Amino acid sequence: MTYRFCIPFALLALGTLSGAQAGAESVPAPAASAIVPGVWMIPGGILPNHEPDGNSVVFDAPRGLIVVDTGRHSWHRDAILSLARTQKKAIIAIVNSHWHLDHVSGNPALRAAYPELQVYASNAIDGALSGFLASSLREAPSHLNDPRIDAELREDIRGDALTIQNGTALRPDVVITASRLITMGGRALKINLAKNAATSGDVWVYDDKTRIAALGDLVTLPAPFLDTACPDGWKIALKEIAATPFKTAIPGHGSPMTHPQFLLYQQTFETFVDCSRSALPKEECATGWTNSIEPLLDPNSTDGQRVQRMASYYVDLLRANGGQSKYCESAPNIHSAS
Repeated sequence: MTYRFCIPFALLALGTLSGAQAGAESVPAPAASAIVPGVWMIPGGILPNHEPDGNSVVFDAPRGLIVVDTGRHSWHRDAILSLARTQKKAIIAIVNSHWHLDHVSGNPALRAAYPELQVYASNAIDGALSGFLASSLREAPSHLNDPRIDAELREDIRGDALTIQNGTALRPDVVITASRLITMGGRALKINLAKNAATSGDVWVYDDKTRIAALGDLVTLPAPFLDTACPDGWKIALKEIAATPFKTAIPGHGSPMTHPQFLLYQQTFETFVDCSRSALPKEECATGWTNSIEPLLDPNSTDGQRVQRMASYYVDLLRANGGQSKYCESAPNIHSAS
């Protein structure tokens, strides 16, 4: 069973969101944690019978707050708004790392609360709205009528459909066409454009002041989410990140990383993609990923089998499409970085 709204697809296809797991009776709001003074992370998550939320990163600026990614669910955006109230500052800018719904769906609510804010992102959402997301919207009724899908997930599907129908609200006010330093509310951040990577246009943020990099889905745990990916462009993006003198990298999903931990992820990603493009058994490629990435996972987790299944799923996905996602060229109009 594949549900096209869900990023990553493997979570549903492998049963990790199935009714076999107990649903949460109530969803606690995630708590913002300070990475360093003036920079917070609001963790995303993957709750039973729900779709994912990606991590959000919030930078304090002299004239307001800058939010990198806004999650999917109401509890995630409420945590962002709560942080703004606690800090007694307006949200002046949103930077979207990419168009996946677990990273942009909170945009309209934050804009409603702070109408003057500006959204910065690539133009990849345009191709997604006319292609991938439009197809998802057409398929929504069949998923809503599928008895295998639990009530909570049906509610997420309805929410995603409404978000796509209101897709113009997801478009950026400022289109990122090249990597450059941008000052927002008095704070300068390096906004980097990665073409044809996790999506056709990914944005990642580097703050030279704190040496923090917010990477979006260019780094995800427990596996790389390859559903809309161009792995060759993704490798290039990881090399550019590796050359940046960051101290802490915050992935789109997962815990913050040191620079050496990121280099381990980069090496493991490249090895996994190369293995997926070889004639080696997919189980060997998946086991290689699972074993190599283990130092970056929660040591208290007993979820190794799920990681193995996800990695196997993505080997199949790459091999079915010539070594990349079939959506790799879904939005070819990304501006070239200069």
